[in-house]
Amino acid sequence: MVFPGTKDEIAAVVRLASEDSVPVMPSGGGTKLHIGAPPGRVGLVVGLRRLDRVIEHEPGDLTVTAEAGTTLGALQTSLGHRGQWLSLDPPWADRATIGGILASNASGPRRHLYGTARDLLLGVTVVMADGSIVRGGGKVVKNVAGYDLPKLFIGSFGTLGIIVEATLKLRPRPDADRLVLARFHHLKDAGRAAQAVMASDLIPSALEIADAEALRIVAADGGGAALLIGVDGIPEQVDWQCAEVGRLLGGLGMIDARMLDGTARDEAWRALGAIGRSGFGDVAAIMKWGLLPTQVAEVLEQAAVIAQTQGLRAALTAHAGVGIATAVLSGADAAGVVTTLGEWRALVLGAGGHALLEWAPLAVKERMAVWDEPGPASRIMTALKQRLDPRGILNPGRFVGGI
Repeated sequence: MVFPGTKDEIAAVVRLASEDSVPVMPSGGGTKLHIGAPPGRVGLVVGLRRLDRVIEHEPGDLTVTAEAGTTLGALQTSLGHRGQWLSLDPPWADRATIGGILASNASGPRRHLYGTARDLLLGVTVVMADGSIVRGGGKVVKNVAGYDLPKLFIGSFGTLGIIVEATLKLRPRPDADRLVLARFHHLKDAGRAAQAVMASDLIPSALEIADAEALRIVAADGGGAALLIGVDGIPEQVDWQCAEVGRLLGGLGMIDARMLDGTARDEAWRALGAIGRSGFGDVAAIMKWGLLPTQVAEVLEQAAVIAQTQGLRAALTAHAGVGIATAVLSGADAAGVVTTLGEWRALVLGAGGHALLEWAPLAVKERMAVWDEPGPASRIMTALKQRLDPRGILNPGRFVGGI
């Protein structure tokens, strides 16, 4: 491992690695290192934690430029002094770095309203596979010149270049921020409630479904299912929306609703994001699914039955408004785990979605593909990889199709 202190030092390290075709794995806070196929070749880990400066903050323009090793938590604290924030909330904010969040396109519940890293990135500085330093985009919101190079590196998992700096759009901090936790007897009821919220005049910042196991972790209260509705903005608007949630869901099978604010709200969101890596014991695997929002509740119910058939436990959550689900599997039966994961993938693909084996022990990854079969876009992706990294040294084999 090597820990450069500047982007020029990173460029020098990558240039030396390129000359000898030594594989390079960028690493920030380590929160996403488990995603992707195991590396085909062992090489050099380039740690970015020393690149942790906020380079420039322009409150009037609502923009910030930060080095890639800056943690999200540190950045939010710095921005908070001027009443602003970066509207991203992936798990492990105290460890997740800006570079890692961009490289993995990580997000959290608030993506329902505020979008993902792709929506917030204005400009980026990247060290390419030959050691050259390339800049794309700019430092202003209205920037439309040329090919949108920054977006190319979002979600590329470090296979095209090492992100060393980023310029991002900011928002003013909301005056009020609450979480409504509405409980239901069944997942299908929570799913129906989520559809009602999306069809209403409500503008939630987050809309999450949690099954009984997930609810037990988030609220220490198992049984049934829950819809977690985040609401933020000016106090009068938040008050109206919270009251409207109760009125709207009261006739849709809601058992009860709790209003969470301050520390209780933050702890609930943290627990939801940590499901699988800290809140659910004896974790065997974690899968991420992409589905149509209208299919989420039904697929989660079927997935729970599949796990139970194999004698395993499952904790299931989803961003109900965008159709991204997280399925955490618990149990010691390796054969049952692999069988369940295979049936889960078949279920999701049959619904027209996609599945990613986000975390699993190596023994499971050896028997179960991490990514779905690459589609027609793999030809373009492979061509880009060959053009930008002809020696194949950046995270070789980690991404879709062995890229």
